[in-house]
Amino acid sequence: MLMASYRECLMGNIIMESSDVPDLERYGLSRQLGRALIHGLHLGVYVVDATGRIAMVNPRAEALLGRTAEQMIGMDAHDLLHRRPDGGTIPRDQCPQLAALGTTESVRMDEAWFVRGDGGLVPVSLIGASLRLGDDEDLGAVVLFYDLQRHKAVERQQAAHVSMLEDLAGRLSLLAEISAVLASTLEVEEALRRLTRLVVPRLADWAVIDLLGPGGELRRVSIVGHDRRSHEVTKQWEGPMPLPEDGVHSPIARALRGGASTLLSAREAWDLVRRDTTPFRDYQRQLFEFIEPTSLIVSPLRTPRHVLGTLLLARCAPSRDFDSADLSLVDDIAGRAGLAVDNAEMFDEQRRIAETMQRHLIGPLPAIRELEMAARYQPAPRGSRVGGDWYDAFSLPGGLTALVIGDVTGHDLQAAADMSQIRNMLRTMAWAQRTPPSRVVDRLDEALPYITDDLMATLVLVLVERQEEGRWRLRWTSAGHPPPLLVCGDGSARFLDEAQGLLLGTGLRTERPDAEVPIPAHGTFLLYTDGLVERREESIDAGMNRLRRHATSLAGLPLPAFCDALLHRMRNDVTDDVALLALRLTGS
Repeated sequence: MLMASYRECLMGNIIMESSDVPDLERYGLSRQLGRALIHGLHLGVYVVDATGRIAMVNPRAEALLGRTAEQMIGMDAHDLLHRRPDGGTIPRDQCPQLAALGTTESVRMDEAWFVRGDGGLVPVSLIGASLRLGDDEDLGAVVLFYDLQRHKAVERQQAAHVSMLEDLAGRLSLLAEISAVLASTLEVEEALRRLTRLVVPRLADWAVIDLLGPGGELRRVSIVGHDRRSHEVTKQWEGPMPLPEDGVHSPIARALRGGASTLLSAREAWDLVRRDTTPFRDYQRQLFEFIEPTSLIVSPLRTPRHVLGTLLLARCAPSRDFDSADLSLVDDIAGRAGLAVDNAEMFDEQRRIAETMQRHLIGPLPAIRELEMAARYQPAPRGSRVGGDWYDAFSLPGGLTALVIGDVTGHDLQAAADMSQIRNMLRTMAWAQRTPPSRVVDRLDEALPYITDDLMATLVLVLVERQEEGRWRLRWTSAGHPPPLLVCGDGSARFLDEAQGLLLGTGLRTERPDAEVPIPAHGTFLLYTDGLVERREESIDAGMNRLRRHATSLAGLPLPAFCDALLHRMRNDVTDDVALLALRLTGS
């Protein structure tokens, strides 16, 4: 039985008796390695005999347990060391380490508790195995253990890093979704409503957005809460609201003046709205009473040009309060929202200018004896409303009347400007040359490179000419445009697909054809742009067949009613603008 002093163990007297050296060397164990197993092992080790008393410890065990070898050798390991997590003693019959003593079973514990010499507890992970200490049948045990505190600290640090990375990934994901939402529509208020629905509840329990109007008025455009109160309840807080008075220093007032984003506790927020009674503070106080915030962030919605409004996010119990990282994130969100609003407002301004230009360019139709004309222009849905579609009709010398329908590529202010240039040039060339339509369009195509490098357009130019005995004739050429439709009085209808040529702006020079056809009595001649016959998930041929069918069924209506009804029937699921120009002989 091994009952030697710790110093004897250190000297190797027990581990390697001289008579055992040849046998130990057989297993690769030298005196130097034996010392390393005791002094160099970074695990605590102690050996107990068959009675559970400590027979040996290593220096690492001394350090971990805060006890010297002399204080431990000969002591009952269970009584000396084993404890519950709360420091209480463990009954011997409930100790798993004692239960394994005297058997060949090993024991492993991911977490156990030892008491140090100073009375403090140290969490350890250990493994124990039986150990034959002499020639008799009694079995002792060797126990290896290490301090879990350091490992737990590393685990906590790793968990904190993982949590930080997950939080960062979540914030980046939220910012990406917000950017996509803000870019998904040019409707300012709809974009901001989508924003509030996205940040609640992922970032806040409540989100409120106020916008300044063109005249300086303040309006609440969106309020969304985490508790999913009815739309009618939250809707009462939307709409016009009082402006902050001069000298008011509330977070919203500061944000509206361009101040920095502000993080407030509930107490700070309440102190600000309770300072005095003004319409603005009364309104804010009522809002706070409604949502009962515990933490607030107020950020300005601004651009380099001006402040557009404010974004207020609130958290309520039991959510944690906002911190500085949240403040930085909300400031970023508000900046993105401000730029989105500014872009939408600039787009609206550009669209209004282009629409005004388009209305002025698409002027009234001329009054021509014996001819009846009607025209319609319908913009595309909001978001791409300004296009390059146009129609024109004007008188020429010699009793001729010119009809034009055209489409310039693009849906912006540039498209409207290009359309204006083509319209004016075509008028000038048609007046000056008095040649067949194909020659006028050729000259226009030759001039386009001097207007712009990448302008492309389609059009149909028609000359209406009165002949002898009251007959009327149409002569036309098409530059890549959908063919005109002629509906006859007998109910038949056909597309005039003769005289088709290349669209304008290709840079290719080809001979453009002309074609002519008499205008039948009781007939209707229709020019249109492709927006009338295009539909998602439908071929252009199917759209043209629909047009022919509807035009035939509506041909008995007066010409203005014909145009209106045709637009109504054809305008389904379209994203492009549409221009129509229809012609009949008077009395038809």
